[in-house]
Amino acid sequence: MRPPASLHRSNMPLAIVVALVFSGASAWAEPQAVAVLRGLDKVTARTSTIEVPVGESVRFGSLQIAVRHCDKAPPEEPPEAAAFLQIAEIKRGEPTEAVFSGWMFASSPALSALEHPVYDVIVVDCLASATAPAQSSAGDDRQ
Repeated sequence: MRPPASLHRSNMPLAIVVALVFSGASAWAEPQAVAVLRGLDKVTARTSTIEVPVGESVRFGSLQIAVRHCDKAPPEEPPEAAAFLQIAEIKRGEPTEAVFSGWMFASSPALSALEHPVYDVIVVDCLASATAPAQSSAGDDRQ
């Protein structure tokens, strides 16, 4: 026996919404070539704007920051940039220690944050190409 037509029709809008949500979940972001990060040295209160090409890494103080992926929402969507970062701390005479590995979001920096006593790192944007050398602004080049 077939269900009544009214019941079948009432589920149709829900099925369409579910299909649209799941089909668009991975299509919202456009991969970009460069991640723009902002680093803060809490001891000196210096901030640095750091541009890192995807697949490369940069030093910020004792941190080694590697950008594995950077996505940005298309212009017709609400603004959002997200980057997958791997951050390790390098100290002389000690083994390298991984301190962060995961996605950071520009619109919600506290959602997935680096927890470090000296440094803060957040994602600012993702760009199609670099606008400056790998590290710019008031860069902290301490080793």
